[in-house]
Amino acid sequence: MEVDLNCDLGESFGRYRIGADEAMMQYITSANIACGYHAGDPLVMDRTVRLAAKHRLGVGAHPGLPDLMGFGRRAMQLSSEEIEDYILYQVGALAAFARAAGVELVHVKPHGALYNMAVKDMELARAVVQGIARFSREFIVVCLAGSPMIEAAEEAGLRAAQEGFADRAYNQDGTLQSRKEPRSVIHDPQRAAERAVGMVRDKVVVAHTGEEIPLHVDTICVHGDRPTAVQIAQVIRRELEASGIAVKPMGSFL
Repeated sequence: MEVDLNCDLGESFGRYRIGADEAMMQYITSANIACGYHAGDPLVMDRTVRLAAKHRLGVGAHPGLPDLMGFGRRAMQLSSEEIEDYILYQVGALAAFARAAGVELVHVKPHGALYNMAVKDMELARAVVQGIARFSREFIVVCLAGSPMIEAAEEAGLRAAQEGFADRAYNQDGTLQSRKEPRSVIHDPQRAAERAVGMVRDKVVVAHTGEEIPLHVDTICVHGDRPTAVQIAQVIRRELEASGIAVKPMGSFL
């Protein structure tokens, strides 16, 4: 058994500092780096790519909606053309910093509201994937496990990495519970680790209503923008490896 452990990084901008990026990099295998729309700026993008290269992580773009004040978590009404071009613009920007650092992008993972909208809207999912494909069909598209976005990626000839969330609560239909709901975010490291192991070993996750949801995951996300993030990543990595699960970059096995 093998799985990738990814984290959203590079989300500081200007004078604002979010997350402990370098500390997180000790425990993850792939970095999803913000591209300047929901978070990040050119200096942060450059620094984060170089740090990820130093730690030999799989480097990916993390494009979001143009919503800096809302951290990309507010849904916006956009045309397919706008979404496609927003994706292409952001991926291209991060790819420039990656090339300057001597690494190539491996994957693309949409951020926040854009990710959640693509989970439920096939037309939007296709627009996201088309923006990625216009740059390169070699990228892996990170998609919520079991979602229509996987089909959109495969239609375009791109590889899809099915993603699970160890630190988020699930609805019965396999989507993520809204952050507006109580207990939608899991802060306890051991509980998050147990969920991660269950996703990989048992291919299930328990919804907030108590039902077991079957799912296959290639990569597990740990969010880096909370106080216990580093500890959660450390415990998840430890428990995965203790369960005989190899933790490695998604590009090495997909």
